[in-house]
Amino acid sequence: MQRATHENSNRSPRRARSARRSRTGWIWVAAIVAAVAGVFAAKYWSDLPPAGKVVVPGGAAQADAPRLNDDAAPEPVPGGMVWVPGGKYWMGDNTLADARPEHLVRVGGFWMAAHEVTNAAYAKFAEATSYKTVAELPPDPAEFPGAPPENLVPGSIVFTPPEGPVPLDNHLAWWSYVPGASWRHPEGPDSTIEGRENHPVVHISWTDAMAYADWAGKRLPTEAEWEFAARGGLDRQPYCWGRELRPGGEWRSNIWQGNFPNQNTQRDGFRTTAPVGSFKPNPFGLYDLSGNVWEWCSDWYRPDTYLYSSDKNPQGPVSSFDPQEPGLPKRVQRGGSFMCSDLYCKRYVPGSRGKGEISSAAGHIGFRCVQSPVKK
Repeated sequence: MQRATHENSNRSPRRARSARRSRTGWIWVAAIVAAVAGVFAAKYWSDLPPAGKVVVPGGAAQADAPRLNDDAAPEPVPGGMVWVPGGKYWMGDNTLADARPEHLVRVGGFWMAAHEVTNAAYAKFAEATSYKTVAELPPDPAEFPGAPPENLVPGSIVFTPPEGPVPLDNHLAWWSYVPGASWRHPEGPDSTIEGRENHPVVHISWTDAMAYADWAGKRLPTEAEWEFAARGGLDRQPYCWGRELRPGGEWRSNIWQGNFPNQNTQRDGFRTTAPVGSFKPNPFGLYDLSGNVWEWCSDWYRPDTYLYSSDKNPQGPVSSFDPQEPGLPKRVQRGGSFMCSDLYCKRYVPGSRGKGEISSAAGHIGFRCVQSPVKK
């Protein structure tokens, strides 16, 4: 059985041209599922340094120690946000092909939302703007030539656990394209967010997250800002809270327990998403930076980014390239989700990276916002 390292959907039902040209009827629907679910098997790129080898961009000495800036939180304080002072830290994870080399990075201070954007918050945005997410809009017929009109319906990818164990290289066994699924109906048209107002919003594409951030007068975090915030001042620890997965036997994040994908023992208390703030905050006062839902960042995705990254406030590469799908532009996602499992996906650790096509959405993808301090 092949072990995969990233359970996230990488492809879009609306943009994966290579998988759709000759598909019709239910064959076309199956192609959507395959296209959105993507290829999750572990992949190592030959141009990346081998695990354990540290190449430090910018000539920084490996002996340099991380430190937090001593800047006080500036005024005014944005509601619901936490001051992250910035500083320098070791970014990345040498055990993961696209997250190495670990390298010293400096970031300035910024405000970050204490938790992911919730269903209630996104509902206010949608009501104020009449915004429709990608999942709520029908696919453009021009993008799917030959597809029957009855198949061109709004929808999104929903986690659908199988009844028993399945090979972990067969992602179609637990992903389904569900017509009518969206942030308002997370599992499909018969589901609702009623009673889940304080859960993180899901089925959000990068374009949907950007629309909200612009409306709120905020922005998405850079990958470097996100990781600095997630580490909470801890240096190169395997988890956001330290060295142990369960310090004192206590679960610190909403991830998968049991045999993935058919058995979730829910030892952390949750089957899918958890209400924001259900676990202890990190030293900065930030919640849910490990597990729960994947969070979009502003950076374009490339597997070799850290070989060439700036060591001061890096903004990511100027364009996207994923050797698994060279034609699809992707942005970085961080933090993992409730589906992350040590048996299948350990991307809930702070130095790991995810990726997603900019118009893709699924039932485990959300976001949070940041805000730069006002310059005086």
